[in-house]
Parts: sequence; C-alpha cells; structure tokens
Amino acid sequence: MYLMNTSTVWKSPEAKRFSQVLAGIDDIALMQAFLRDVMTEKEIREVSTRLKAAALLRAGYTYDQIVKETRLSTRTVARIRDWMDNGTGGYQAILSGDHAHTPPVDVG
Repeated sequence: MYLMNTSTVWKSPEAKRFSQVLAGIDDIALMQAFLRDVMTEKEIREVSTRLKAAALLRAGYTYDQIVKETRLSTRTVARIRDWMDNGTGGYQAILSGDHAHTPPVDVG
C-alpha cells in the first residue's frame, strides 16, 4: 500500500505527466533509452545504487556492509532507511514486487 505523497513536486502538470510516462513504459530497452535521455549517467548510477542499498537494508545488511558494497555515505544509507520506514511506501512496494510491472528487486 502506498501512502499519499504530500510532496508538492508531484502536483505540477509536468511532474504528473512524467510519472504517467514512466508508468506507461513496459519495455526495458525503451525505459533505459528514455531515462538515459532525461538523466545523466551519474544520476542513473546514483538512483540505481540507492535501490541496491534499499535492497541490502531489507535483506538485513549493516550500514557498514552497505557503505562498503555501494560506496554511499552512511548519511545516504540512513536517509534511505528513513524513507523505507517513514516514506510513501514506494521502496517497500518495489522491493517486495507488490506492483504490476516488475518482480521484486534482488540484492545481487
């Protein structure tokens, strides 16, 4: 279950359209092409690494293990933990596979 996202960023028509576009892409190659066009390689790596850190947290890894594995700062890992515990439920849904598009995220 997702909590209502109270962030104002998603209230603009542009942000709503962006999320609609993402939700409508069901081809991995197209998704990768689109995201590469709208994000830098660094941004893709950062978001991908945050998802990996969330999966590691869910699997019971310690902050030190996650920092070593991902090279994220302990502060970033702590923020991810906070979003997992107190966020809108997005991380939990993606990690558990509790949504229509993809299987659960694997730690590997």
